[in-house]
Amino acid sequence: MSEFVVALTTCSPDEAKQLANELVQRRLCACVNIVPSVASAYRWRGEINSDEESLILMKTARSRVRELERALRSLHSYELPKFVVLDISSGSDDYLSWISEMMAQD
Repeated sequence: MSEFVVALTTCSPDEAKQLANELVQRRLCACVNIVPSVASAYRWRGEINSDEESLILMKTARSRVRELERALRSLHSYELPKFVVLDISSGSDDYLSWISEMMAQD
């Protein structure tokens, strides 16, 4: 199992930057990328919905995933925010070391 992961969520474009900054500030993520506009189609409470959202990619340590999920649920405006975690199976040693350094507590 990989030591590092990328977690994904979506949110309203207005919420994206605030959410990203808070997660980095709390050292729950080393880096958060915001893809400003993705079109989402989904079924919610029996209805088909279409929305413009921002996609957020969060790089973090596997050991912090559950803490990240709890924080995301408390900060996110959605009733049921997306939280999907993907292993980083490989990457440059320098970048992965940087993630590790950024996750260290002060």
